[in-house]
Amino acid sequence: MTFKNQVIYQIYPKSYLDTTGNGVGDLRGIISKLDYLADLGIDMVWLNPIYPSPQRDNGYDISDYVSIDPVFGTMSDFEELIQEGKKRGIDFMLDMVLNHVSTEHEWFQKALAGDSYYQDFFFIQDEPTDWVSKFGGSAWAPFGDTGKYYLHLFDVTQADLNWRNENVRKELFDVVNFWREKGVHGFRFDVINLIGKDALLKSNPVNEGKPEYTDKPLTHDYLQMLNAASFGKDAESVTVGEMSSTTIDNCILYSRPDRQELSMTFNFHHLKVDYANAQKWTKSPFDFAQLKHLFHTWGEKMSEGQGWNALFWNNHDQPRAINRFIDYKNFRVKGATMLAASIHLSRGTPYIYMGEEIGMIDPDFKSMSDYVDVESVNAYQALLDAGHTPEQAFEIIQIKSRDNSRTPMQWDNTANAGFSTGTPWLATGNHAEINVENEQSGEVYQFYKQLIQLRKSDQLISDGTYQAAYQDAEHIYAFIREFEGRQLLVLTNFSNQVIDFELLADFVDSEILINNYATYQPNQLQPYQAIAFTI
Repeated sequence: MTFKNQVIYQIYPKSYLDTTGNGVGDLRGIISKLDYLADLGIDMVWLNPIYPSPQRDNGYDISDYVSIDPVFGTMSDFEELIQEGKKRGIDFMLDMVLNHVSTEHEWFQKALAGDSYYQDFFFIQDEPTDWVSKFGGSAWAPFGDTGKYYLHLFDVTQADLNWRNENVRKELFDVVNFWREKGVHGFRFDVINLIGKDALLKSNPVNEGKPEYTDKPLTHDYLQMLNAASFGKDAESVTVGEMSSTTIDNCILYSRPDRQELSMTFNFHHLKVDYANAQKWTKSPFDFAQLKHLFHTWGEKMSEGQGWNALFWNNHDQPRAINRFIDYKNFRVKGATMLAASIHLSRGTPYIYMGEEIGMIDPDFKSMSDYVDVESVNAYQALLDAGHTPEQAFEIIQIKSRDNSRTPMQWDNTANAGFSTGTPWLATGNHAEINVENEQSGEVYQFYKQLIQLRKSDQLISDGTYQAAYQDAEHIYAFIREFEGRQLLVLTNFSNQVIDFELLADFVDSEILINNYATYQPNQLQPYQAIAFTI
């Protein structure tokens, strides 16, 4: 079994299941739901960071790489999780945040205290560049009272690490190996394409300075070193790099097998097609033509270049895809299954974000007091400052907030959705109807199970090439997969209307492999229909 026929399930630990009543999900909660995950059929669970952290950036500000944050449990809980997962054929993928550490980390604290050895772990300069932090404002902050500045591409409490320093690389390779020895076979590397920074950091007014630190050639060298020193020693290892503002050419290099860097890459271009003027905090319908173009371009070029995509619609940083791309009030179920088919039948490794398999949607929060994400709170104020009314600003937060996907997993229709006996850290959503208890025997969950089994059993799906089809059709996203003489045509209707089309001549005598409707009307796609023909 390889990463090509695996399906990975993402858990946001804080929101999965709370066993202590403190309102925060924990490792024992995940252990208790492993049978549910085994029933779904997934192969690996990606966990968002579970390390000690001040939680300024939801755990992506790590203060200790080799411990478990007590809010989630203990190291023995984690070890039990690994063992219980193995009994069910489930491996785990940990989030490795190796571009930066919390300023509370021992390394930064020693640097701040004047230790020159640890000062070289960071980028400390007399003069800041004009780079802009991805969280807004300057990417530089005063380094204590030294008169110097340190680099933080993210929050001011997240200091970028200097990978040019061999000692930094050794420490980080040791971190990966620590978790490998615990039985971890999967690693997701956060914003890993930002680690290849130059010796001299220069100002650059282009795109807030991003060309100076994004996808630099040195990044490939570092990833090859990391591969050779750690996970590359494991035949069963699965690795994925989160790539910020990346390119297809670089992602081919990051993921091409002979390069010995990573198994696959995440990119986010397709989740910006509802950004007006490339700005997130806007209200705009999604651009289907742009979405289709991105899927086809990445699909074909990664296929031709032997790269490998990580395929996803949802994660902890995105609103629920059903709300964004589907007329969910009328077609939630058909829309959910269509979205699933569009990536699970494609070339790449599919990721399922918790709750996606039951068709969860965004919560219907009524006021800003329901939101806790710092990005959303800041954006609301920025929208007001820009002249929006409170009503307009709130409406934008409702559709774009990261909290939309972070609401607790909806297990049943009881208080707090069966997530906690206490007060959840974030309010629950619309669990009266949409919950595991109702949905596990339902259409969405069962369709996901079917897609997962197809990927495991049919090499045409796991290994086939990708070729765009029906590129000029207004509402249809379609592609052809090919493997050893067999072909699969996948057709999806991204509209709430019946769409007429003409089946390609080669597929007139084909068989239907999977269909999210009970029937197929020749040369017609029903609203949000997904159907695949094989020859």
